[in-house]
Amino acid sequence: MFNRRVEAATKLSDGLQSTQTFLMRSAMTHAERISREHQQRLKDSLATLSNIAKGFSANPDMDGLNEAWQAYLKDSSQRAVLTLDTLRERGDIFLEHEAAGCPPVLTYDYEVVLDGADLPHPCNYMLLKILPPEGVTVDDTARPYVIIDPRAGHGAGIGGFKSDSQVGVALTRGHPVYFVAFRREPVPGQTLAAVTRAESEFVREVARRHPQSPKPVITGNCQGGWATLLLAATNHDLTGPIVLNGSPVSTWGGEVGKYPMRYNGGVLGGTWQPMFWSDLGDGVFDGAHLVLNFELLNPSRNYFGKYFDLYRGVDTGRERFLEFEKWWGGFFLLNEAEIHWIVEQLFVGNRLAKNEAALEPGRHIDVKNIRSPIIVFASRGDNITPPQQALNWIVDSYADSSEIRVRGQRIIYMVHDQVGHLGIFVSSKIAKREHSEMTGTMEAIESLAPGLYEMKIDDYHGHGEGREFTVSFHERSLDQLRALDDNREDEKPFAAVARMSEIQAQLYDLYLRPFVKAMVNPGVAELARMLHPLRLQRGLVSGRNPVMAGVTGLAEKAKEEREPAAPDNPFVQAENVFAALFEQSIDFVRDMRDAMYENMFFSMWATPWAAAFGRPNLPGRTLKNEAELRALPEVQSALLHISEGGFTEAVIRMLILLADSRGEVRRDRLERAGAVLTEDEPFRSLNTDRRRQIIDEQTLVVQFERELAIQTLPDLLKSSEDRKLAAEVAQYVPGSIDEMSPSTLEMLQRFRHVLKLPPISGDITKDPLAGRGFGPLRGANQVPSAAE
Repeated sequence: MFNRRVEAATKLSDGLQSTQTFLMRSAMTHAERISREHQQRLKDSLATLSNIAKGFSANPDMDGLNEAWQAYLKDSSQRAVLTLDTLRERGDIFLEHEAAGCPPVLTYDYEVVLDGADLPHPCNYMLLKILPPEGVTVDDTARPYVIIDPRAGHGAGIGGFKSDSQVGVALTRGHPVYFVAFRREPVPGQTLAAVTRAESEFVREVARRHPQSPKPVITGNCQGGWATLLLAATNHDLTGPIVLNGSPVSTWGGEVGKYPMRYNGGVLGGTWQPMFWSDLGDGVFDGAHLVLNFELLNPSRNYFGKYFDLYRGVDTGRERFLEFEKWWGGFFLLNEAEIHWIVEQLFVGNRLAKNEAALEPGRHIDVKNIRSPIIVFASRGDNITPPQQALNWIVDSYADSSEIRVRGQRIIYMVHDQVGHLGIFVSSKIAKREHSEMTGTMEAIESLAPGLYEMKIDDYHGHGEGREFTVSFHERSLDQLRALDDNREDEKPFAAVARMSEIQAQLYDLYLRPFVKAMVNPGVAELARMLHPLRLQRGLVSGRNPVMAGVTGLAEKAKEEREPAAPDNPFVQAENVFAALFEQSIDFVRDMRDAMYENMFFSMWATPWAAAFGRPNLPGRTLKNEAELRALPEVQSALLHISEGGFTEAVIRMLILLADSRGEVRRDRLERAGAVLTEDEPFRSLNTDRRRQIIDEQTLVVQFERELAIQTLPDLLKSSEDRKLAAEVAQYVPGSIDEMSPSTLEMLQRFRHVLKLPPISGDITKDPLAGRGFGPLRGANQVPSAAE
């Protein structure tokens, strides 16, 4: 009894110490960052002010100062009128956009291919075909791209409202492009299961339209990313490679002292909140609430900075401002069942990463069912979807990287250093960088052996949409992926939040929901949506406001008489400094708020009592060990047939052994391997699925019986001609001997020794299979004859 009490007291003491550790880490991280960043910003602003004062002191010309003041006064008043007129135009665009039902804000023409409202499980989604602009030719036999935009408060189009976007890059390279968009109003009774079914039918329609093309690439932006995972996991034979851009999947992930948005459920309340707001909307959740959450993450930018930038550069920045605001100001609606699932299953419950998410009763989602390559983009500068949320699901789903190989999956990730959440989708620089490179490399990725890879851009040349990059793929372990996170102990308090959220939702549903619903009707709900602050701030400065009637005339006069002040005008310089100081003051308040927010969260949910309370919601999925993986039927089948096959299986096995010995794949090596496996016979006659099946089978052989895989190569290559040709192909892919790593050269020599061939005598610079013409039916398990 005494020992149990001592043990309990020790656990309590350790728990309290853990709470204190979280609070200290949080406070110190915030304090250090606030001190460092704000001291430097203040120092820079004061230095600029000092330089302005010194310049005047060195030459105290009162007449010149008066002229500068008059020029600034005229310039600033003209800019103010032009800025106000731009806001008036934004309000008019907003009202017109709302009246039109908030159509997609794509910069490209499109046609509706399939309407989700006409499907057996109707929803408000639709499949659009992007029509190529003049001068762009699309090859219908090229691999099609399907882009799924996020439905997180805004409308569709963010992936293609600039020419230098995902849509633009794919079109420029000749690929057919389709866009999954959605209407403002959900279909009554619509669920996410209906949306997933619609998206699967969209992909089938794209495949039907391009029967000679490989399976479509599916690109999911932000919340469109986890929607893409749902699609691929429930239709694993349907999609080609899937690309997740800034997609929150492991929603508890982050770092202490950063990413305050993940604490919302613990501080503001869990699932009952969207339930309540949906009830106030008569069963419909207003996406403007989500957009407001995004804006509050960076209030200085959203409520001052972007408007000051417009005011400062209104002569050239007007169109850019209106272009973005048209998308940012389109607010969409979700049914209560949809937002309930998103919050309960993902953002509070984190169930998708734990293999507990159910799309509908009896239909669980397992990411291990995905057979297509998965490419993940993340950014350290993304405060909405940090890298941990984009990548930790991989660590939670697999025992180690060898399980990824055993499952026949290819997961490639890239972590950018600076770009923010929206920058992943809309920045011209990023569109021409990551998205362009993935468009050009997608086919080769499918030729990679299964495994976990980090993609790195090593070099680039050219400009604009024609820019080309040199990339490499580096095999990674799960430990290397874990190193991207500081410490996952900070995720445990979220388990208590998830359990409390379930209780709160049940209490709200039982005691409060009937009264809230009784007070709301469709008219009240629509009025509440009209009075939302984000709609009001646009509508009140539109042309419908009589106060704005004279603004257009004043703006036209200002344009005619426009006289910008010189950039070196001291009052213009002072204006910029004071704007920077004001913006910094807002940032300082935000940073203090975030620090308080995080400390409040850990004070509430990192205590020993909260840890005990949340323990039932903490466990993740059960992971298999190596012995259990070896017992999988697909592994046993591959090992049983280790000595069976022919030239095709032998070459693929040898290439896998070479890649395994090196640990990374350069772009030039990847290109040569891709050319061999897709353009040369007998591989060219294989369809994508059959080629991938052979690669997966041979990967299992190498994974579990590496030595035997080498020793049984003669069983696959019966004739000396076949052995010589296979050895030459294996040597051709890595490149010249000077560029080979010692392990690669050693493996090539082992091949030749086992196959009873002489040692390597020189480089092989020409594809040994090019132009051999094995015939259209030559494929797996078939060996080319000596005559061929």
